[in-house]
Amino acid sequence: MTATLTAPTATRGLVEITGVRKSFGPTEVLKGVSLTVEPGGVAVIVGPSGSGKSTLLRTINHLEKVDGGHITIDGKLVGYAVRGDRLHELREKEILKQRTEIGMVFQNFNLFPHLTALENVAEAPVVAQGRSKAEARRRGLELLDRVGLKDRAGAYPRQLSGGQQQRVAIARALALDPKILLFDEPTSALDPELVNEVLDVIRELATSGTTLIIVTHEMGFARDVADTVVFMDQGQVVEQGTPQDIFGNPREPRTRSFLSKVLEPAFNI
Repeated sequence: MTATLTAPTATRGLVEITGVRKSFGPTEVLKGVSLTVEPGGVAVIVGPSGSGKSTLLRTINHLEKVDGGHITIDGKLVGYAVRGDRLHELREKEILKQRTEIGMVFQNFNLFPHLTALENVAEAPVVAQGRSKAEARRRGLELLDRVGLKDRAGAYPRQLSGGQQQRVAIARALALDPKILLFDEPTSALDPELVNEVLDVIRELATSGTTLIIVTHEMGFARDVADTVVFMDQGQVVEQGTPQDIFGNPREPRTRSFLSKVLEPAFNI
């Protein structure tokens, strides 16, 4: 792959996705996706299943390698370095270091079952950043308090509801003080009555100045928190704009068709 890149900027959390392509076997899942998320911005990605939303999210922290194009955070390539006029993949150790700046919250929590809530939150700062255990525990308790679970610090994942487990997962993602937080359908594995407790935590984060990129099927939530709504279909960004633009006056027929099927009647477009 070839690349022309600008010098790194002094911002924190600027995400620039340029012409990203990704295939699995013969199936091209991402077809030249380009997207910019400003520092502190909240971008919400919506679209039908199979449109490439989650794959795009996973390329941002290099859980999926790109086949073409590139991604930068604050002007620095993710997963690759430029040598001559080509991109070469970084060593695993360097990739892991980059990932400490990119928090990710998955659909299915991914907590360590043998660790308490506090231990789940406090482990990564010790292992990945070399912080002391005492400092990591202190910060872990602060973050559990932030997501409303300080009183459950000693509980194991099996002793927590799905909503509580996801809130612990959010606290864990915050523990490394990332520049960016990625959310991949954070409520899709939850019972309906537990969804709002997780969305309320993310709403609070949306005002914190951390760059958020969220894949979700919760349209009301998307309209509430997003600076930018991105509609993807068939591996491409079909349309993007403010929530008012996308939900109130979508330009593209594919966007209008999708929203007409997923929005409540009172949520008119």
